[in-house]
Amino acid sequence: MKIITKAYLLIGVLIVVAIFNLFILYNTQASVTNESYSIIRAGDLKAKVETIAALAGSIASGSETDRDILEVEVSEFDTVLHALREGGKIRGQEITVIPDEVLGQYEEVRSSWEQYKNEALQIKESTIYNRDAVNAMNYILEKNTDMTLTTDSLVRDLEVLDRNYNRHKEIAAELHETAKKIGQNALLISIGEEEGARENLREARITFEIGMRKLLQVPLNDPDFVGANNEELIPIPRENSQSLDELDLLWEAVELRVRTLESESLYSEEFNKSFSKLNEQRHILTDSIDRMLDAWNAERIETRDQGQIVTQAVIVADIVIFVAVLFTIRKSLKPLERITNALSRVKEGIYGEKIEYTSSDEIGQLASTFNTMSETIKMKEEEARRTDIAKDEFLAMITHELKTPLVPIQGYADMLLGGYLGNLTEKQRERISIIKTSSASLLQLISDLLDVQKLELGQLRMKKEPSDIQATVIRSIQTLQPQIEEAKVTVTNDVKQHIIEHDSDRIAQVLTNLLKNSLKAVKPNEGTIRISSEENQDQIKIIIKDNGVGIPLEKQSKLFTKFYQADASLTREKGGSGLGLSICKGIVEAHGGSISLESSTSTGTTVTFSLPKTDVVKTPIRN
Repeated sequence: MKIITKAYLLIGVLIVVAIFNLFILYNTQASVTNESYSIIRAGDLKAKVETIAALAGSIASGSETDRDILEVEVSEFDTVLHALREGGKIRGQEITVIPDEVLGQYEEVRSSWEQYKNEALQIKESTIYNRDAVNAMNYILEKNTDMTLTTDSLVRDLEVLDRNYNRHKEIAAELHETAKKIGQNALLISIGEEEGARENLREARITFEIGMRKLLQVPLNDPDFVGANNEELIPIPRENSQSLDELDLLWEAVELRVRTLESESLYSEEFNKSFSKLNEQRHILTDSIDRMLDAWNAERIETRDQGQIVTQAVIVADIVIFVAVLFTIRKSLKPLERITNALSRVKEGIYGEKIEYTSSDEIGQLASTFNTMSETIKMKEEEARRTDIAKDEFLAMITHELKTPLVPIQGYADMLLGGYLGNLTEKQRERISIIKTSSASLLQLISDLLDVQKLELGQLRMKKEPSDIQATVIRSIQTLQPQIEEAKVTVTNDVKQHIIEHDSDRIAQVLTNLLKNSLKAVKPNEGTIRISSEENQDQIKIIIKDNGVGIPLEKQSKLFTKFYQADASLTREKGGSGLGLSICKGIVEAHGGSISLESSTSTGTTVTFSLPKTDVVKTPIRN
């Protein structure tokens, strides 16, 4: 199968899996959201139960404004119940149909709701309050302030009496506090807190009555006063009993109402019965709603557990699919790694390597093409190597043959200039001098070519002997002394004495080439060339620095390449083949050292080469 077809197929599989996962995720999320909303709406039914009961009581007490609200609440309850059974929307949100496993609890809720609704609608038609009890309560609340003020006046009337009336004062203070309790309990009964308040009201009435009888010196022979102690109190002076008389008349009217409120409920008997049934049915309804919610949640947890199993199965299937896709992709692309590694080795010069891949897809075609290319390059490389060797050998031979006739040319030129063959005219001497100079330049060029070819072929012999490097430098300077004096250039030799194993003639050749380059670069009368040395544990460095025109940075990387000329015009003017630095590099590296150059058009050029201190130096062999 083609790689592109396989890729499309794998992408299609991944897209289908992604769409399937999104579909499951969306449906699950929507289902969970709708079901959660449905359970919330079902839970709200409990709050509506309480609201309906309160509204029914409010309508029964005469609040007609709540009648419409009650109808809305009942209608909403019916709507929610219907939506839970048949489905639909509430407030724009989809309602999930109640599961079949919860239908039994749902039917209980529906049946309880119908009974509760009937009781609520019936209670709103009932009379809520007992008129006699309501009148009694209103009277007590109305007169309670008067009783509190009158008892307070009684306390002040008795304060002026002597200690014989201390007991009278205590009873008056008790009456004042009891009057407050009567008002508080009547108020509690008025807001529906009858339980406990009615008994407290009765105890307060008896306490108040006992206190009044003791102050009025009336016997405690009523059955309600069983256990009360009769006290013989001296009469209160007439001038201090006015408040007591007023309180007696007021209490006589209030006591009757208190007794009524003690014996009769604030609500009518009809309302109490209906309200009792409503409360009973309310508990039944709320309990049935709780059971429905519990059953629904239990079913939901079970369904969720099943959904988790399905989800886990889907996740496992997804992982298997993705692993299979990744394995397929890796298997398909694995040969590319081998091709990449093979190309890296080709870059390093290793040819002829073959990639084993039997498939006929695009990668198989690429591997086959690479194998052909690698084999072809290997063949061409071997052919080129043989050609280079033949060319170098031919060039070495030709340069050697060219050098042979130049020696007698130079010799006869010297003889003519020396007058051994007769006197020469000035014009003849000038022409023969040109012949000599040209032959010397040609001989130097041929010598450079021979040296380069010998270096390329690994045939340049080095006669390394321990000798003083300083002496080698001095000899190189002396060789070029005529040119130095002619150019009026200052050459400084700061190289220290040091015995090191080297071929003195070849290192002198290096120094001579470098000095010639510096002489061409510096200006006459202004130029300076300094030769110095540095020594460390492993090597000696020779540094040639001049203040010449310098070499542009972009040309420096090719200076040690054969036939490269940084300034062709300067080379043509002052001579040069472009082989000097290449020969210097070959000789220095044949000694096991290295050579480098730093140059700036503002500060000049510095060439540094190193010679190792080791006794044995291997001559590099050309590949």
